[in-house]
Amino acid sequence: MDLDLERLFATLHRHKVVYVLIGGLAAVFHGSPFPTEDADITPDTDGANLTRLAAALRELHARIRTESVPEGLPFACDAQALAGAQTWNLVTDVGDLDIAFRPAGTYGYADLHRGAAKAELYASTVEIASLGDVIRSKQAANRPKDQRVLPTLRELLAKK
Repeated sequence: MDLDLERLFATLHRHKVVYVLIGGLAAVFHGSPFPTEDADITPDTDGANLTRLAAALRELHARIRTESVPEGLPFACDAQALAGAQTWNLVTDVGDLDIAFRPAGTYGYADLHRGAAKAELYASTVEIASLGDVIRSKQAANRPKDQRVLPTLRELLAKK
């Protein structure tokens, strides 16, 4: 399923979820030419925010993404369940959504929030991780897909 970013951002915004957009989409915002097939966010871990995030995820019919079950597996989508894992890979009605409470190389929301920029995307205000923070996280994750994009992201940062 293609990402419906307009609906994703609108739903998170309507539920007043506090988060930073990270990963490939944040890199694209900063000029990366590499497409991405999912959205990645780092939410604030405050209990009230997790409750709002859970409500947004329920509205989007979030399910745990797994290769063996393409439509995803149901889970207890509430604040307590969300707080019980550091990373969630989800399939939703608006496409794949990954939630990382503490992305590689970062200390989580407060750390990423410091350097984030706010932008109007599809009529929603979205906080987007800085290119430096995206690079720091991809460097720390050190996955093959990150290794491929890092030289280009470093070039983009050098031009800023």
